Amino acid sequence: MNHIVAVALRLVDEVGAEAFSLRMLATALGSGTATLYRHFAGKDELMVQVVDRVLGEVEITGLEDAPGWQEALTAMATALYETLRRHPQVLPLLIAQVPVGPNALVHRERVLSLLLARGLPVGLAARAFTAVGHYAVGFAVQQLGPTSPGPEDGRHLLEFYRRLDPAMYPATLQAAEALTTIPLDAEFQFGLDLVIGGLERLLPGR
Repeated sequence: MNHIVAVALRLVDEVGAEAFSLRMLATALGSGTATLYRHFAGKDELMVQVVDRVLGEVEITGLEDAPGWQEALTAMATALYETLRRHPQVLPLLIAQVPVGPNALVHRERVLSLLLARGLPVGLAARAFTAVGHYAVGFAVQQLGPTSPGPEDGRHLLEFYRRLDPAMYPATLQAAEALTTIPLDAEFQFGLDLVIGGLERLLPGR
């Protein structure tokens, strides 16, 4: 079954989840669709496994050595984002459901345990894990998904801003380059810092 899921992920990476079909997978495997139905009830069940396989690639190195919950959350979000960058076609599948496969459960347990061990109350730990995960996935969907803008879009948008009436949009013209030329990694880290900074304000006693 692992081989079937691996081939399915490769095909989703190539053609997208919507265009993917069990017939396509059967052809790639050199078998028939009837064989696939012995392992999966249908495409939806297989896509759940594909998502979990992607989450199994998330390598959160040094997590146990993180001195505080802030560093643990940063490591989690960065590792998740880097993995999603390699599989942008899987993003529509990831936002369609809460991942509860084996790999997702292991990651959730590992990160929550570290947050609790570093002093976060259980309610705030749960909200922090969810908020940071949503941020990483949402950023990836907007910036890296199948319909996300490419470098050319940024240049076109910059040119559009520069043609605006300076009397009506002086601030937009002043910020035009910063709005359109910040590298994705820097933009991701900036937003992540804001989220974690906001979580710090929710700590008891703050």
